[in-house]
Formats: sequence, C-alpha cells, structure tokens
Amino acid sequence: MVTNNSEERERQREVLPSTSAVTGLPQKRYYRQRAHSNPIADHSFDYPARPTDVDWRSLYPNMTSEQQVQFADIGCGYGGFLVTLGEMFPEKLSIGMEIRVKVSDYVVDRIAALRLKNSETAGYQNIACIRSNAMKYLPNYFQKGQLEKMFFLYPDPHFKRAKHKWRIINQALLSEYAYVLRSGGLVYTMTDVEDLHKWIVSHMEQHPLYERLNEAEANEDPITPKLYQSSEEGAKVVRNKGDHFLAIFRRL
Repeated sequence: MVTNNSEERERQREVLPSTSAVTGLPQKRYYRQRAHSNPIADHSFDYPARPTDVDWRSLYPNMTSEQQVQFADIGCGYGGFLVTLGEMFPEKLSIGMEIRVKVSDYVVDRIAALRLKNSETAGYQNIACIRSNAMKYLPNYFQKGQLEKMFFLYPDPHFKRAKHKWRIINQALLSEYAYVLRSGGLVYTMTDVEDLHKWIVSHMEQHPLYERLNEAEANEDPITPKLYQSSEEGAKVVRNKGDHFLAIFRRL
C-alpha cells in the first residue's frame, strides 16, 4: 500500500512520540542524560559471546552477505558524526557505540527517522547504533582485523588522576583496538582538552602497533575536516571558540 507524506509523518509520530512535527527527527530534550558515565560500573548490557553471534542484519536490513561493519564511532554521543559517515561513505557500514542509555536511544530513533524520511532512496541504511561498553565488550562484536577505521571524538577526559584509568585510551585497550583493526587501519582522536591530547599521543606512540600520521597525511584525509564540528560536541567547541587537538594513528 502506498501512503502519502502526511500519513508517513503521522505513522512516524506514533512510533516515535518525541519526534518533531517540523523536522521529522527526534528532539534531544526528551533524551537528556548526564554528560559522562562511569565505564567501570556494572551496567546492564546484553552482549554477544562472540562476533559470529551478532545479528548485524537486524541493524542493517539491506546489508549483503559480503558486507561487514568497517567503521566504528566509539562513544558516538548523539550521532552527528555517525550520520556524516553514512553520508560520506554510502557503501560502508558504520556502527556507533554509546554507553549512555538515553543517548543511544536518541541515536537509534534518529536513524529510524532518517530512514523513514529517505525511504525512497534507501538512505541511512548503512549506519546503526548499539548501546554497549566498548571498554569491555569490543572483541565480542568484531573479528580480528575487521575494522578499517575507529573514531574517538571528544572522549571523557576524566580529569582526576585517580580516574585516569577510566580513559578510553590506555595501553591495555590499545592492544584490543589493534586486534580488531586491520593492518593499515586508522584511529582518529579529537579532543578539546590539551592534557588528554598529550595523554593519547604519549600512550599511542609508546605502543608498538601504531604510528602517527604526519600533518600532511592527516590534512589529506577527507574525513579530517568533518572531525571538527560534525559531532554535537565538536560543534559546541566551535561555537565556544575552543581549541581542537587532532591526532590520527595508523595500525602497523
């Protein structure tokens, strides 16, 4: 049965009651949550025992048997950069991982709304979001060498020294990231906190499986300009005229 646009919008509002009648997208005011979450706490998660147990087709209905998720936005926030990835790389599957329940709900609803609005072109079928703790369960989702790109954009700086162990970049986790990254894969990091930037660079340069891209290489990457304000956090830094600290590393 073919429905007109007004009927589609009405159906969307029934499915997504927090959706704006003007934009057709969910409204963040219904999904507000604390800016940060304790990654060490015992949150309640459903997670696969192994990568082969993941039902990717439930997240990407149009994926082919040959396709795999290749891009991972870790701590994707409200999904701004994830949406940009979907637009830049329509043939690639990108996943956002977010630990905060209301924020991940927002991204799921945002993607559902975008798919509905772009149903005629099958747009945004290549992005999805799951609620999970990447610091604990990343190898449960991805096979060895599966990922081509990983993004850590404006992660929680955990300023207190006692909480530095909670930072998402540390020596133990870098080995896990190297496991799921293919040879030559890239890790993109961006923060507005200089101390955290120095921490990230120091730990990644000490790890034997990464090398930092030089400035020319980083600037040639078409993704680099999008890192500054595609995400909601990045856009806020731009509005506040804050600093950006970028570092991109290659998996050896």
